[in-house]
Amino acid sequence: MFTLAEVASLNDIQPTYRILKPWWDVFMDYLAVVMLMVAIFAGTMQLTKDQVVCLPVLPAPVNSKAHATPGNADITTNVPKTESATDQDQDGRMTNEISFGASAVTPDIPLRATYPHADSTAPNQEAKKEKKDPTGRKTNLDFQQYVFINQMCYHLALPWYSKYFPYLALIHTIILMVSSNFWFKYPKTCSKVEHFVSILGKCFESPWTTKALSETACEDSEENKQRITGAQTLPKHVSTSSDEGSPSASTPMINKTGFKFSAEKPVIEVPSMTILDKKDGEQAKALFEKVRKFRAHVEDSDLIYKLYVVQTVIKTAKFIFILCYTANFVNAISFEHVCKPKVEHLTGYEVFECTHNMAYMLKKLLISYISIICVYGFICLYTLFWLFRIPLKEYSFEKVREESSFSDIPDVKNDFAFLLHMVDQYDQLYSKRFGVFLSEVSENKLREISLNHEWTFEKLRQHVSRNAQDKQELHLFMLSGVPDAVFDLTDLDVLKLELIPEAKLPAKISQMTNLQELHLCHCPAKVEQTAFSFLRDHLRCLHVKFTDVAEIPAWVYLLKNLRELYLIGNLNSENNKMIGLESLRELRHLKILHVKSNLTKVPSNITDVAPHLTKLVIHNDGTKLLVLNSLKKMMNVAELELQNCELERIPHAIFSLSNLQELDLKSNNIRTIEEIISFQHLKRLTCLKLWHNKIVTIPPSITHVKNLESLYFSNNKLESLPVAVFSLQKLRCLDVSYNNISMIPIEIGLLQNLQHLHITGNKVDVLPKQLFKCVKLRTLNLGQNCITSLPEKIGQLSQLTQLELKGNCLDRLPAQLGQCRLLKKSGLVVEDHLFDTLPLEVKEALNQDINIPFANGI
Repeated sequence: MFTLAEVASLNDIQPTYRILKPWWDVFMDYLAVVMLMVAIFAGTMQLTKDQVVCLPVLPAPVNSKAHATPGNADITTNVPKTESATDQDQDGRMTNEISFGASAVTPDIPLRATYPHADSTAPNQEAKKEKKDPTGRKTNLDFQQYVFINQMCYHLALPWYSKYFPYLALIHTIILMVSSNFWFKYPKTCSKVEHFVSILGKCFESPWTTKALSETACEDSEENKQRITGAQTLPKHVSTSSDEGSPSASTPMINKTGFKFSAEKPVIEVPSMTILDKKDGEQAKALFEKVRKFRAHVEDSDLIYKLYVVQTVIKTAKFIFILCYTANFVNAISFEHVCKPKVEHLTGYEVFECTHNMAYMLKKLLISYISIICVYGFICLYTLFWLFRIPLKEYSFEKVREESSFSDIPDVKNDFAFLLHMVDQYDQLYSKRFGVFLSEVSENKLREISLNHEWTFEKLRQHVSRNAQDKQELHLFMLSGVPDAVFDLTDLDVLKLELIPEAKLPAKISQMTNLQELHLCHCPAKVEQTAFSFLRDHLRCLHVKFTDVAEIPAWVYLLKNLRELYLIGNLNSENNKMIGLESLRELRHLKILHVKSNLTKVPSNITDVAPHLTKLVIHNDGTKLLVLNSLKKMMNVAELELQNCELERIPHAIFSLSNLQELDLKSNNIRTIEEIISFQHLKRLTCLKLWHNKIVTIPPSITHVKNLESLYFSNNKLESLPVAVFSLQKLRCLDVSYNNISMIPIEIGLLQNLQHLHITGNKVDVLPKQLFKCVKLRTLNLGQNCITSLPEKIGQLSQLTQLELKGNCLDRLPAQLGQCRLLKKSGLVVEDHLFDTLPLEVKEALNQDINIPFANGI
């Protein structure tokens, strides 16, 4: 036999789940326990005491032959075959008397008597005669026959409901218990519920909802003058409670009308006390992340809601079913029953009158059970009404938004919304506190508090360094925000913010009077109005790296005093149909525009800055640049770089840039440069960079570009250098490295102004003597060729500061290297064994550290 506790355990849930049990579920759980007790009590009574007692119904008296009753072998008694019932008088006495032997005694029948055997003595017979004759009607059934009849009639005469009511009630109750808590047990919903309850409890107890939340409330009070005045009259209390997660009289309270201080004991938190320690801050940050992921996971489905509706419908249908068939059986439970077991051949009687001793008790228990079921059913109907009265798959924090400082708490849907509705039935305080962890404002506030606590002025000062331009630079990487102490570094020149999605530039940035360069790398920074005014007037250089053009802050296009703008990211919108770059018209002083993107055409917006733009750089990352007509409007551009744009020829739009001084077409697919003759119209062009292309020959028409001073053809497919190149008398730098050139023409001696010559990575085997007539050479790179000897005339290059010979077939170095007074060992790139072939005095001269000033190279 099972105990009540074992059955009631079906209705048990984890204590933490009780916050998801509204009052009707709790009430139905108690009703189920009561029904369970009724069922078990009825079943126990039935198993231990339930029975029927039956007597045969005697027929009317008739004359019949006597038959010997089965009994003792020593006694012979004449009895009628069937005893007939006679009329009873009003006193209930029977008119017929029948005597029978001791073997016919039936203890279960009332009005029975025990008679002595036939061989009793005469005195006993006289004593018997003196007794009053017994009343009642006698039967000829023995004890075993009565037991048999009782059992037969228990199964035949009693209605089935009288026999099985306790078990049916138990089964129904168990089904109702399982239905009530199935959504807590079903694996696909149990995991979500468990996760939700865990997060909800942590959110409720988090110190952030008491300490850091009060910081926000204090700030709101400062913004409202009327509230400030009232707050100044309040006594200041500082919370000292060890349990920071539970509201107390001395800590900020969250009541049902929103987030505010307790009305009984107003509190003003001291700001320094609201700073969370590192452990609490990390826990709160983790909670924000958990809530975010949980919301994304649970909002995708409404399985919990559907399952709860289904189990409620099942309980309601169960209630209707139980009520319908049970009500019909109330009257079927009776104390008296007529039984016709058809065992006349065994007992001699056809009809029996039976009594059921548990009838009255079962009837009362059944009525009680029906009453409880009715209450249970009405609660189920109310639950269905509640489920369909309002859209439970939507939950709005509108009231919380109106009454708190967190106006960005989003509305939720599906299972997330349903769970919050259920929690509201337990205590609305839970959902209000939970809403704090859905607010980005709240999360940013927490990050700000933790960030400022971690990044102090002293720590930031340690991260300041000097860059290549000898400027003070601070690089902040992957922080939750910009620490306030940054803006106290008033001598900072360069500020780099990388992967800081919630970066904000407050008014305090105006203290940084030396700040002229700002880097925003995947950092869509927001600025306050005062901060924007400062940046608009003082910022000179801005680097913006982004993934999508929408990440470029709108205020960037309004920096009227900006001189240099570097944009790195995808500027194309969907399907590359249009450029997402906004108007640059307000950048009235912009001189340098650097765009590294995947453009298919030059953005027309660039023409907004055409009148004053002097340098335009487009790095296209391998996307073919098809439309360059906008370049014609860049009349004042002096430097133009079109790198990695998949160009196959020199764009004709370039020939209209009359002020162009430097052209860089690096890393394209240019094969022929016959259009180079058109450069003769660009009188100011001094530097032409066509490196990293597929150029095979240099056309003779290059001689018409007379003002060229620097010519770069490295990493092409040149096999020879035309004589026309050496007619460029102003040429100071010639780079033909990494081609297939096998010979240096003797006309190279005509380049008397040549200062830098790069022939590394070719097939040159002999150096012409005319090369050493270029006495102004400072850099001579001859590495990775096939040179077998270095002429002694190398000593004529007195201004040589860098000489590369590594990777050739040399077996020695001439001693005349010592005549190159400006050449030092750091500028001599050769194998160690070749350096050792030099005379000792030459090696000592090359090893000397003499600081001799000389003009800068390229």
